[in-house]
Amino acid sequence: MERARVLLLDAAPGELLDRELDRLLGHGLGVTLNLRRVGDRGAARAGWGGRVDFADFDAFDEGALIAEFVRDGIGYHAVKSRAGVPLRAAFLAAATDPTLANRLRVIGRAGAGTDHVESAAAGRHGVVVTHTPGSNANAVAEFALAQLLASTRHLTAHNAAAHQGRWSAPSAPAVELAELTLGIVGLGRIGSALAERASALGMTVQGFSRRPEAGTSVPRAASLAGLLATSDVVSLHLPLTSQTRGLIGRAELASMRPGSILLNTARGGIVDEQALADALSDPAAPLVAAAVDTFEHEHAAFASPLFGLPNALLTPHVAGMTKGAMATAALRCADHIAALLAGRPSGVPVVATG
Repeated sequence: MERARVLLLDAAPGELLDRELDRLLGHGLGVTLNLRRVGDRGAARAGWGGRVDFADFDAFDEGALIAEFVRDGIGYHAVKSRAGVPLRAAFLAAATDPTLANRLRVIGRAGAGTDHVESAAAGRHGVVVTHTPGSNANAVAEFALAQLLASTRHLTAHNAAAHQGRWSAPSAPAVELAELTLGIVGLGRIGSALAERASALGMTVQGFSRRPEAGTSVPRAASLAGLLATSDVVSLHLPLTSQTRGLIGRAELASMRPGSILLNTARGGIVDEQALADALSDPAAPLVAAAVDTFEHEHAAFASPLFGLPNALLTPHVAGMTKGAMATAALRCADHIAALLAGRPSGVPVVATG
């Protein structure tokens, strides 16, 4: 029986690549590795030639992605993405074309978010979407805490001044974490992990969630507006959905506590970036700083009205990129893809489509 074929759109980096490929091959899958985002392509070819096939294309270019998938009419049974390559209706239609020898059945995401997949189209075409919720919870919680500390202690400004040879004493003393209230929007695995860490450092923590979360004892704000008005730092930890897109806009930013800080390690579309840029540029606005790791437009399309604002700490969607988190996500994703292709869905997290 021919092995199920899997296309790795963007493999795990560095030494994790070997572990990911070993896991997929150990499941008896046929693997094609896209080399475009591999750091040492020569080493990958030398180390894995004869055991996996290779491709080299920009997966963020939908035309190039479709061309690779349908090349020679062969197709693939599954695709795996780490960086959230957009998988939209046109691709899903092409990837499930009945003329292909192997039609797409499974999309795997080595990470929690699946907003890169057009879920309604996946449902129409019978494609199952799996992911690895919780695999990067500790990593993202730690990163949000780093954003918080960097922002409250003005580390980037002090660093820039020191590199310019300026001894810049702060105009006013910084506050300690124990003096601050942290408001967490979204109390899933990441939000709960951040709450635990912030509480251990003496912060007052409160949360807001539209759904009950089991296993968390974080005090709840009665509403999002109530949390925004009573928190010194607000950290976002919820998925991007039709309900959460634009959740934080001009009205919400204007209602925040004076002197407050916004942290976003969730998804860019949750925050209106232009409204955020305008708030950060307005000395009369209550928001004084923001730390943003996720943007509406990322990768090759990276652009934001936040560029150049001194009170905006910007990072390129790296919150979950620790060795442990990425290894867990890559290996779990390989296991999930193999199980679904083998008809063993029990215990595999699957995203609702349709």
